[in-house]
Amino acid sequence: MRISTLFYTIKQGLINIFRNKWFSLASIATIGACLFLFGLFYAIIVNFQNTVRTAQEGISVTVFFDDGISQERIEEIGALIDKRPEVSDKRFISADEAWESFKGDYLEGYEDGFTENPLVNSANFEIYLSDVSMQPALVTYLEGVEGVRRVRRSEITAATLTGVNALVAYISVGIIAILFAVSIFLISNTVTIGIAVRKEEITIMKYIGATDFFVRSPFVIEGMLIGVIGAMIPVGILYVLYNKIIEYIMLKFSILQELLAFLPVDTVFNTLFPVSVAMGVGIGFLGSITTVRKHLRV
Repeated sequence: MRISTLFYTIKQGLINIFRNKWFSLASIATIGACLFLFGLFYAIIVNFQNTVRTAQEGISVTVFFDDGISQERIEEIGALIDKRPEVSDKRFISADEAWESFKGDYLEGYEDGFTENPLVNSANFEIYLSDVSMQPALVTYLEGVEGVRRVRRSEITAATLTGVNALVAYISVGIIAILFAVSIFLISNTVTIGIAVRKEEITIMKYIGATDFFVRSPFVIEGMLIGVIGAMIPVGILYVLYNKIIEYIMLKFSILQELLAFLPVDTVFNTLFPVSVAMGVGIGFLGSITTVRKHLRV
């Protein structure tokens, strides 16, 4: 495409937007509303997933050893655990450390009544997983390792967090699909009006030798510009509101500070901004190109 043709196409796309300004505004408002909801939903989801991920990091699988096991065998078991892909970290807790922890939690002020460590066989590995959904596979493996007496795990918690993550993923896909469909429908209507308004002009252009690409391009540019504008506005609004909403939640619901782990605004919008703009452009392109092919018989 020549530079002059490119500038002409962009100019005509802008003219189309202002020529059908009410329909264009309706499309921009609809895309903006859809992408605002998408951005709001995305911010909620990523923060929720971050909270779940933080909770997952606190879930551990505890491995206890056979009575009288040697330190050498414990180290071998530790090496086997390190090789497992689902393991993110592990910590060895000796019998003395286990007893000190138990006294601090349950026997404060009464520990002098014990002359010996009653938890002499309680040395263990605390294992943390990179993906809590892989806990059953790890537990099955560990139960078959020689020298392992018992494996303690949090089955209900792990299953709950895994189920929540799957549910959130399904809901996300459904909402995004609905928002896409509504936005494409509105842009399609706007481009259809533009084609109807310029029908006679388009016919003349064809008579004097204009190519299909030359005739169709302004409408595609129009849809893409509407998509970009419709994406930029809600993302800007969300960027301004994000920290204020978090501050409000933390102020009004201080009890949630121990439960929720909010991500910094830049972390969220480093992904949300390009994704929203790409979605806006994609929605505009799909809405306009499908309409042009359907209604513009040139």
